[in-house]
Amino acid sequence: MRAADLIVQSLKAHGVKRIYCVPGESYLALLDALHGSGIDVIVCRHEGGAGFAACAESKLTGKPAVVMVSRGPGATNVSIAVHMANQDALPLILIVGQVSREERTRKVFQEVDYQQFFGHMTKGVFEVQQAEKLHELLPRGLRLAREGVPGPVVFSLPEDVLHDDVTAREPLVFPLAKLSYAAKDIAPIQDMIDRAERPLLIAGSALRSVEGKAALKRFAEAQRIPVALTWKSQDLFDNGSSLYAGHLGFGAVAAHKTVLYGADLILAVGTRLGDIASVNYTLPEAPAPTQTLVHVYPHGDPIGLNHRTDYGLIADPAKVLADLAAEAQVVSSAREAWVSKVNGVIKDMQVFKPVNPDDGVDFGEVVMAASRQAPKNAVLVMDSGNAGTWMHRHWLMTPENIFVGAIVGAMGLAVPATVAAGLEHPERMTIAVLGDGAMLMTGQELATAMAHGLKPKILLSDNGSYGTIRLHQERSYPARVSGTGLVNPDFTAWAKSFGADAFTLRLGDDVEAVVKAFLASDKAAVLHVHSSLKALSANAQMPK
Repeated sequence: MRAADLIVQSLKAHGVKRIYCVPGESYLALLDALHGSGIDVIVCRHEGGAGFAACAESKLTGKPAVVMVSRGPGATNVSIAVHMANQDALPLILIVGQVSREERTRKVFQEVDYQQFFGHMTKGVFEVQQAEKLHELLPRGLRLAREGVPGPVVFSLPEDVLHDDVTAREPLVFPLAKLSYAAKDIAPIQDMIDRAERPLLIAGSALRSVEGKAALKRFAEAQRIPVALTWKSQDLFDNGSSLYAGHLGFGAVAAHKTVLYGADLILAVGTRLGDIASVNYTLPEAPAPTQTLVHVYPHGDPIGLNHRTDYGLIADPAKVLADLAAEAQVVSSAREAWVSKVNGVIKDMQVFKPVNPDDGVDFGEVVMAASRQAPKNAVLVMDSGNAGTWMHRHWLMTPENIFVGAIVGAMGLAVPATVAAGLEHPERMTIAVLGDGAMLMTGQELATAMAHGLKPKILLSDNGSYGTIRLHQERSYPARVSGTGLVNPDFTAWAKSFGADAFTLRLGDDVEAVVKAFLASDKAAVLHVHSSLKALSANAQMPK
């Protein structure tokens, strides 16, 4: 068989259902091998959009997702998704069509050295010079993407390699090594919990599974420990629970940080405990925490990297929490007082207070109307920027939701992510929140959604500004606006041109009624909100 056919067989053996791509002449043989293979080829309109869609699928499933691009410009365009997969710990497989073996190192048309280009932000880059090696390299790369701290793996395939004859044989699948520990390994953790009066659990994205969410709930309720969720992991735990300790991210409210700083034990479970999860290395403080620190993660690299750790355990975070839930002792009155104190601050933060701006619609009111009317199991997608702050602070997510956002902070995830969400969960409503800047980065993937009959609900804040950067600008250089203003198209007309339903909200319109009609649409729909720049975010107002 051709090497291209072997690749398709291997991907199928690993459970790959679809591949996102922008086609290119450097991998035509692979496109041919995919024809009639049973793997869906999702043709996107830009490599960045294809990569974002694959990243979103990886978040939705926890499994490796695949994106294919052509050499040179295709590979450099998709690099934003490789960076996201690295920062968000996502098992992403990037297949790049490379120039032929004979042409390598001659600096020919569109040639790039992918080991140099992608090496720093991937777990591995394999440029295949011998087609027979694919039988070994493909399963090795797919395993590498999943093990330990998940991340991106790149396969660079010279154009002529894809045509080489290879031996027909059963595809290999390399299983992951099992993470195990003994009862004596978690006994010290339980002892620390029993001695703590003000413990805090910081729960991260390695708990993003049905089993992880269930174990987190059992543990928190059995041990009576407040749960703070890391950046973009808000769906792991019921935000309405009395044990919810808020979401750790940018723009943290002072009262929230102050109450959490009062913890005497921090259990960091399923998180790498990086800068955002630790509130810029203050919770716990780096390098020497004031609290006792326990860190549980399925790989040793993050443990003790930035913080002195009193007890580190390399293990499956969900299994550890499930086992600790069964070890719970009688909870002290001091613990209950701590739970009440934390929850009081959180409940106060969650109350939405309209600001009634005069320069446009309060986008927070629109987000809150959507939260009241959305299905309880909606897939929620958020782009970067201040448009999503109301969703972070006021949308009370539960484990029934699936939340997709980019830890990396890259703009442009939202619309491509709705494609992945619609394909993976056609039975659920997908609601995306984004700003005008992000919409014109990757919004063309609405065409991809329409091509596949998907029905995302895209909630767009149009305030004519790169608002997050403008806010930073006002703080550093007041009243000197430079490089942050936007001139936008009529997004209502733009959405209609794709064949989507389009709705418009202006100051004075009935927000509740328009949102209801928008969510009731039986097609892909865009709600174009002429939003206030003054009321920029849930946490900050634009200076006058």
